[in-house]
Amino acid sequence: MTEALRVLVAEDEPFNRKRLARLLAEAGCRVVAELRDGPEVLEWLATGGQADAAFLDIDMPGASGLDVAAELPKSLPIVFVTAHAEFAVRAFETAALDYLLKPATSDRVAIAVARVKERRAPQGPVRPPSALRYPVRAGAGLVFVDLVRTTHFVVEDEVVWAHVAGERHRTPWKSLPEAEASFPPGVLVKGHRNLLIRPEAVVGLRAGEFGKLVVRIQGGLELEISRGSAPGLKTRLGL
Repeated sequence: MTEALRVLVAEDEPFNRKRLARLLAEAGCRVVAELRDGPEVLEWLATGGQADAAFLDIDMPGASGLDVAAELPKSLPIVFVTAHAEFAVRAFETAALDYLLKPATSDRVAIAVARVKERRAPQGPVRPPSALRYPVRAGAGLVFVDLVRTTHFVVEDEVVWAHVAGERHRTPWKSLPEAEASFPPGVLVKGHRNLLIRPEAVVGLRAGEFGKLVVRIQGGLELEISRGSAPGLKTRLGL
């Protein structure tokens, strides 16, 4: 049986701290420390505390999550959690593994946990993106599709559909976190709760209403990106 992932949580707001700890526990983690600020994190580690990953709020008293990250071992995966999307670029400059916007959802926390587990797993030969494939239904069996031919994935009624060259194909996956976890981190980007996009398939974008984005993908289809997901996609596109 695989040992549960040990995680520490640092968040100065008690409600948010307990909520994140609960979501991590539901994702199969063992929360080994619930800390209130940056100095507590550094003291806990200095006195022998051990964790497999750190989930840090960025805006904390005493020392920000970014300040704390600079003091942590490079081998410790860091996931930042914050209400401020504008911190995303700085977060990834610190080599953070992931970035969660409050209020974090169970699906999004599950993705972050999957990325931590992948980081910790023994690394075999790395396949370039052009070599990535995934299965889709074909009659009573399966066929494999190259990811580079795929523009996006959509979930409908617990079925994930892959959109390939203007056609959609049913995959074996039942949720977007399950689909996203099947590829290396960063290969796919969330568009909204029911949409994953391959960033390289985006050929244009424009501002939408209420902070949303509208992206045009290969083939001419336009997709709406939620306000919460727009910053992450922009960052991934280098904007």
